Amino acid sequence: MKTAICDLLGIKIPIILAPMGNAVGPKLTAAVCNAGGLGTIPLWRADMETLRGQIRQVRSLTEKPFAVNLNLDFPQEERLEACLKERVPVISFFWGDPGGLVSRAKAGGAVVMQTVGSAEEAQAAVRYGVDIVVAQGWEAGGHVWGTVATMALVPAVVDAVAPVPVVAAGGIADGRGLAAALVLGASGAWIGTRFLASSEATIHPHYRDRLLKASESDTVHLQNLFDLNWPDAPHRVLRNKTVSNWEFAGRPETGKRPGEGEIVAHSKSLGEILRYRSYTPGADTEGDIEALSMWAGQGVGLVRKLQPAEAIVREIHDEASSILKRLAAMLD
Repeated sequence: MKTAICDLLGIKIPIILAPMGNAVGPKLTAAVCNAGGLGTIPLWRADMETLRGQIRQVRSLTEKPFAVNLNLDFPQEERLEACLKERVPVISFFWGDPGGLVSRAKAGGAVVMQTVGSAEEAQAAVRYGVDIVVAQGWEAGGHVWGTVATMALVPAVVDAVAPVPVVAAGGIADGRGLAAALVLGASGAWIGTRFLASSEATIHPHYRDRLLKASESDTVHLQNLFDLNWPDAPHRVLRNKTVSNWEFAGRPETGKRPGEGEIVAHSKSLGEILRYRSYTPGADTEGDIEALSMWAGQGVGLVRKLQPAEAIVREIHDEASSILKRLAAMLD
């Protein structure tokens, strides 16, 4: 299975790992790369020493191309410069206008991806010089930029920016989703929630257990609930007691929510975790894990087993290939 992004990114399988906060470290990034896809490591909060160390650790685990994700809701000029000095081959921008950062990244030799939520945003990204557009549908887990569902968004973006390749994101968790994305005109799939159930994902066991037991209706899209450290950023999570208690209280605004200011957990690496913090429950977290933000997309109902990341990539690829061959045979 070879598409336009395979040549651009230097990969064999058109699957891109979504940059899921603390859940994605060098091991998961490299595992997806070694399986033939593109691993993406989110370093948009990292200090320079950590950023360089993480990039070098990825390089020690794979010789394949990988991406670094930078969140544009926060200043990223210094991090971008550090990535380019480290010769990061692919830069992924998210959440906002990339402005002159695209030309700077391209001048530094990187392939540039930009996540968008509409066809209009996609066209703007292409005018900036973006090489690949990621169309993120409303079904996506974690922080969700747009309001349009994947099925409607992807073909609209494809039509708006052709021949620039488009990657579909949001609700894709198996080979059927990848095949559907390709039929819609995308050149690949951006997959997150499925990889939370990989053995390399650095998440808390309780979080993983909740994911494996969840159905497609167990997530909720919120405008501004888990907002400490990142306000005004809509997101999708598994429904838990923090969500339920807030809803029972009448969905009060920030500053009037039940339990605000409470320390609900502690991370050995990050310290105290307050209720409503935007935080991925990590493996080193102790405390009330059920109260934390458990990011998940609507594809979570298709996630039913813990697997190595390589097995996930291969399974999705093989299932999609089989489906596309069957569809081609039906047309003969």
